[in-house]
Amino acid sequence: MNSYRIALNFEDGVTRFVDCGANEKVLDAAFRNRINLPMDCSDGVCGTCKCRAESGAYDMGDDYIEDALSGDEVSDGLVLTCQMVPRSDCVIAVPVPSTACKTGTAQFSGTVAAVAPFGDAAYELALDVAGDAPPFLPGQYVNIGVPGSGQHRSYSFSSASGARRMTFLIKHVPGGLMSGWLAGAASGATLEMTGPLGSFYLRAVTRPLLFLAGGTGLAPFLSMLEELARQGTNHPVHMIYGVTRDQDLVLVERLQEYALRVPGFTFTTCVADPGTAHERQGYVTQHMPAQALHAGNVDVYLCGPPPMVEAVQKYFKTEGITPASFHYEKFAANQVTA
Repeated sequence: MNSYRIALNFEDGVTRFVDCGANEKVLDAAFRNRINLPMDCSDGVCGTCKCRAESGAYDMGDDYIEDALSGDEVSDGLVLTCQMVPRSDCVIAVPVPSTACKTGTAQFSGTVAAVAPFGDAAYELALDVAGDAPPFLPGQYVNIGVPGSGQHRSYSFSSASGARRMTFLIKHVPGGLMSGWLAGAASGATLEMTGPLGSFYLRAVTRPLLFLAGGTGLAPFLSMLEELARQGTNHPVHMIYGVTRDQDLVLVERLQEYALRVPGFTFTTCVADPGTAHERQGYVTQHMPAQALHAGNVDVYLCGPPPMVEAVQKYFKTEGITPASFHYEKFAANQVTA
């Protein structure tokens, strides 16, 4: 392999991807792509370029000094980008905003390939991108401009990174700006996008996973599951998918497909409405089996509305559960148009 793909995830949620040569240092690859990562000496002496490697394999060599990067910091995953030479694709957390590095979000466009409505619950929007599809980390989102409005809405990818056909699961909001546009959207219409964005994304899988999805918060997990289907995993993955009404439970057949494609993946669904005909009534916290928590040796990912996030946090605290890691993203429906 001649190069590796490096995701630079800045503290303001912007992610930029650069290709780094097999023997190239990350700092040099970033500069080659006009991304000015923090640096001073570039010789492993000052520590200014210190970042955190969140996934991937790499070499650091021995040309830096202890004052710039201590042994404890190395054990904790910290790196000096002026010395780091990747040996695989990597994700690097950069502790400054993208603007401080004279970079920002990428802009691209897609044409509407299909809009599939799910009653009054949601739409699945499919967009085709000309040329190379922009990469993203599974779980991230993009800002999509609503034609003719001068406004945008944020939606998580539900498709695989790098796929030229991108999909999004979008909540139907009565009177909503994007919902109104999607109701009459024509194939071939062009949508402008900015991204990828967000710190909610799938990290390296080193232990069991628990996915908690609320409503259209299912979208990023579909992207994560596609990644797991492609790369494989030796760890169990359990999802609890909760919705408000029976009709909000969409794309269950897609989850059934992933149960066949991803070894160790299981899922359950629940509906909060007391009048539901579903076999499991209640909230995700009422259907969280102890075995899915692995006595805390689990990475938890949650995407849902703020009350759901707060309820899960309270549940963990009340039950004395401290997951190995807990990543979450809150979302709320946008206000209706006037």
